Amino acid sequence: MLPVTPASSGSCLSTAADAEGFSRAASNPGSMEVGIVAQQDNDRAAALAGRLRDRLRDLDVGVAVDETTADRLSLPGVPVAELAARDLAVSIGGDGTFLFAARNADGTPIIGVNLGEVGFLNAVGPGEAVEVVADAVAAYRRDDLAVRSVPRIAASHDGWTGDPAMNEIVVHGARRGHGGGVDAEIRVDGSTYDATHVDGVLVATPTGSTAYNLSERGPLVHPSVDGLIVNQMAASDGMPPLVVGPDSEVAVSVSGAETAVVVGDGRNRRRLSPPATVTVARADSPVRLAGPQADFFEALGKLD
Repeated sequence: MLPVTPASSGSCLSTAADAEGFSRAASNPGSMEVGIVAQQDNDRAAALAGRLRDRLRDLDVGVAVDETTADRLSLPGVPVAELAARDLAVSIGGDGTFLFAARNADGTPIIGVNLGEVGFLNAVGPGEAVEVVADAVAAYRRDDLAVRSVPRIAASHDGWTGDPAMNEIVVHGARRGHGGGVDAEIRVDGSTYDATHVDGVLVATPTGSTAYNLSERGPLVHPSVDGLIVNQMAASDGMPPLVVGPDSEVAVSVSGAETAVVVGDGRNRRRLSPPATVTVARADSPVRLAGPQADFFEALGKLD
C-alpha cells in the first residue's frame, strides 16, 4: 500500500448551503483522501473494499482502510476514528455499518454502499459502487460535491451529554415486561405530554423512524419531514406516538425504579439513578451524506 498523503486538518465541508438544501464540499484538487469502512466478517464487503481501493489509487487518491478490513486484505489499516481526517468516507455493508462509520466521521461526507439489499442509509448498490465513488472524487476535485445534512439528536442529564445519535435515543428501565419499566413523565418544550408507567420512552429522528421506533409501533416518517418522534414503549395507559418540531426539547423524567438507562442508537449506554430527568434535543453536529439518495419507498419494500 502506498503511503497515504497527510490529511488536511478538519473536515473539508463548507458550511454554506445552496437553495436545494445541499452544502458543497470544498476541495483541494491536488490532494484527496478517502476512508473505507466495511462490514466486519463479511467477505463480500472486504472484497468490494479492495476493488474500490485499487480504483481510487488509480485515480491518484490516498486511501485508508479500517483496520479489521485491512487485516482481511493483508494491508496496513487505520482506526475508524481517523475517518474524521479524510475528505470522503465510504461505508460498505448494512445500516449498522453506516451508523458505525457516522459515529466516527465527525462531519466527513459519507457514501453508503449496500451489499444487494437497498437500505435507508446505503443507497448505492455493490455493482455501481466503484463508479459512484469515482464520480464523487471527480465532483470533489471540481469543487462540486453535493453533500446533504441529516440531523442527529443527543441526550443530556445533570451536566452530561451523550454522543449524537442518528436513529434514536431510548430512556428505559433496567428490564422490560411485568415488574419492570419506569414511571415516566414526558414534557415537550416545557408542556406535559403524558405521565404513565412505561417500559421506556423513545425519541427518534425521521431517519430512525424505520428502525427501533417502527418495532415499537411508531409511525413511519418520510426523510423530507423535519421533526422528532416521541414514542412510549409498552405504556400502561399512554398517549399515541407524537411528531414534534425539529427544534423541540423532549424531557423524560423517570422514577419508580432503582435504575434507568439511556441508550443512543443501540450502543452508547449510560445508567441513571431515578428520580432523574433526561433531555433529548437536536445535536449540533449532523451527519453529512454524499452520493445518490435512497428511494424511501423502495427501501420500505425490504422491511420484514
